[in-house]
Amino acid sequence: MAESRTVAFHTLGCKLNFSETSSLSRMLEQEGFEKKEFDDVADVYVINTCSVTDNADKECRQIVRRIQRKAPESFVVITGCYAQLKPKEISAIPGVDLVLGAAEKFNIARHIRELAKGDPAKICSCDIEQVSGFHSSWSVNDRTRTFLKVQDGCDYNCSFCTIPMARGKSRSDSISNVIRNAEELAANGVKEIVLTGVNLGDFGKGPDGAGVNISISGREENFFELVKELDKVKAIQRYRISSIEPNLLTNEIIGFVANSDKFMPHFHIPLQSGSNKMLGQMRRRYKRELYADRVKLINTLMPHAAIGVDVIVGFPGESDADFKETFDFLHSLDVSYLHVFTYSERDNTHALTLNPVVPMNVRHERNKTLRNLSYMKMQYFTEQHAGQTRKVLFEHNDKNGMMEGYTDNYIRITTPFREEWVNNIVEWKI
Repeated sequence: MAESRTVAFHTLGCKLNFSETSSLSRMLEQEGFEKKEFDDVADVYVINTCSVTDNADKECRQIVRRIQRKAPESFVVITGCYAQLKPKEISAIPGVDLVLGAAEKFNIARHIRELAKGDPAKICSCDIEQVSGFHSSWSVNDRTRTFLKVQDGCDYNCSFCTIPMARGKSRSDSISNVIRNAEELAANGVKEIVLTGVNLGDFGKGPDGAGVNISISGREENFFELVKELDKVKAIQRYRISSIEPNLLTNEIIGFVANSDKFMPHFHIPLQSGSNKMLGQMRRRYKRELYADRVKLINTLMPHAAIGVDVIVGFPGESDADFKETFDFLHSLDVSYLHVFTYSERDNTHALTLNPVVPMNVRHERNKTLRNLSYMKMQYFTEQHAGQTRKVLFEHNDKNGMMEGYTDNYIRITTPFREEWVNNIVEWKI
């Protein structure tokens, strides 16, 4: 399909997918493809999928149907976690031409050029155990905040999660290469980098996925070492640490962030449940007491810090008492907001063997309860900073004459659009 030169992308799921989509887009543009908006008619549509929830799977199918109606002669390429987990299922969706698994997504240009309309859907995938390479990726020109992938894969075996099956073993970039990428981003005008990965705190394992840390100057590489080195990159003004496991968020990392001018006072720490019984069922690697200790230390060193929490409701075996324990624990924690996930059954996970199953209507009620708690937490957190002056990095999007930005501690600010504030840090009284 050498004559086809336009491509459009759609991303489902996490910040990591967002950074990889951006890199895939740049790769195809370098190969001569012109990037189009996803609502435009394009020769090729690439959907980078997630498979954390059922909704992501369903949304993928809906998007393919939409493309079929709008541009039936276009090629549809599916990649990402859903593509690795269920390639045959995806290839059977009418309109799908190519399915790229985890090992092949960064060879996308070659695969697209080999497509011919009318051929059966082609699957290019392999067993996840064979996926061992690490590919740097980052988002550019999409947002003021750039998501930089520094780690991929996961060696944990949480009973609800398919990510290890979709992305393989934990593996990382090297510190030296991350620094080079950060300097390149700075040269392109980036002010803020969000460090992303599947299990970010596990940074340091080699790109062969062998589970050994990379040695540099006689010193093992780990996430704390990465944070310290990035802090020295003068041209980047702000860093954020995306989701990091509580057992990997060490006291020394928290202490360093507290004393850094570049690492923002903002943490996102998955909890999943406030019940130690449920944490055991989920095969998490900590108890609620450790989580509370991490939050307490952050609050002590950085009373102004934002703390986000991931939590799952309706996990098999979660009784009313277990959910109340989670609610009460979250209510007692000095945190800023919650990301609430309704448990959904995933094939080939241990959680499918657990009972009793929580009815769907109960799951939804519990989700609503925690979302209300999250709203109150965020309102209270914002009110605590009223009257303070904090630094806001404004984004370039003009939304009906308004612009948005975030304070260092992740309070969203909306104000009338001013061109001179785009991608600039402004002192702002909340």
